[in-house]
Amino acid sequence: MDPITHAAVGAVTGQLLLGRQLGRRAIGWGALFGVLPDWDTLPCMVMNTAWDLRMHRGISHSILLVLLLSWLLAKPLAKRWKKDKVTPQRAGLLVLLACGSHLLIDVFTVYGTRILDPFSGFPVSTDNLFIIDPVFTIPLLVAVIIGFFVKPKEWKKGKGLRSAWWCLGISALYVGLSFWAKHVVHRAAEADLQRRGITWQRQMEAPSPFNILLWRVLVERPDEIWVSYRSVFDPATANPRWTVIPKGEAALARYSEEWEVKVVKEFSKGWWIAREAPGGLWLVDLRFGEMRAWDERGLALRPRFAWTFESAAERERLKERKPDDSRGGTEMLRRMARRIGGETDALDGANGETLVRLIGNPGNLQEYLSRQK
Repeated sequence: MDPITHAAVGAVTGQLLLGRQLGRRAIGWGALFGVLPDWDTLPCMVMNTAWDLRMHRGISHSILLVLLLSWLLAKPLAKRWKKDKVTPQRAGLLVLLACGSHLLIDVFTVYGTRILDPFSGFPVSTDNLFIIDPVFTIPLLVAVIIGFFVKPKEWKKGKGLRSAWWCLGISALYVGLSFWAKHVVHRAAEADLQRRGITWQRQMEAPSPFNILLWRVLVERPDEIWVSYRSVFDPATANPRWTVIPKGEAALARYSEEWEVKVVKEFSKGWWIAREAPGGLWLVDLRFGEMRAWDERGLALRPRFAWTFESAAERERLKERKPDDSRGGTEMLRRMARRIGGETDALDGANGETLVRLIGNPGNLQEYLSRQK
């Protein structure tokens, strides 16, 4: 999640735990511990791309480290707040819950969080929230703003705590609804594939940007990944179109033992595609979606998370290739709104006859994709 959301969750946690003792200071301390696990972004700034993928949301987001940190800071914080009658148990609980909320929220996103480091490097994710979701964040910010207007003497009376509980409850309810929406979409997509007589190896769903109403569904089949969008308002009998993207296992095979390629495979949880590119590979993590643009030639898909791997490069062999978000971003949001309302052609083109191109591979400017109507 974004730093604002982490800070807001931590701040509300501080209000509810220590608001009566510390007043407004509880907001600041909660916000600090809410963003603390992201200290790993500092060393990642000087690391190459492969190490960044390997280290971010790693040991700094470990449950073990959060438990250790809450134990180590409990007494020093209680000593600092001795005049405010904060016990070590209460101080340690603030660190545990504020930092722990950071880990939990990150798990909700598709990026993956290695909360079991150092015992396991598996990136845990439930894929139920987009990395920025205003509906989840705004109630928390409202609670923080209300807390800033509570006068010092009124904190001891518990003023502002009720609103904080309400705002936290709204955000928690939204998370619950996201799991419900994900389940609905999962079952509907599964039923659609069964009606088509399609077999598949695994399936995942992730929300489209800024909402939990429109979901992007991925299905893995032998050496290909199918992509589709489905709204929670789609009827059970709806048959959204699937875009078929070859995975490119043959292209990857030549470099499969290279460390940087292994990092991308692990990071993407296997939802990668690979294409031959000058000096190596073009790699994409399909979990993060794509920018879509429409023109006279049809529909162009530009993956959000992509890299080039150059085996003979002297320094950094893996480099990130970001799409140009200025191309079609506003139009895509408008079409997403129409797709949520049930217009199945909004994102895929009229009658499903629009040609679809995969854009971004430096070795092949465009690749035409097949679709299942």
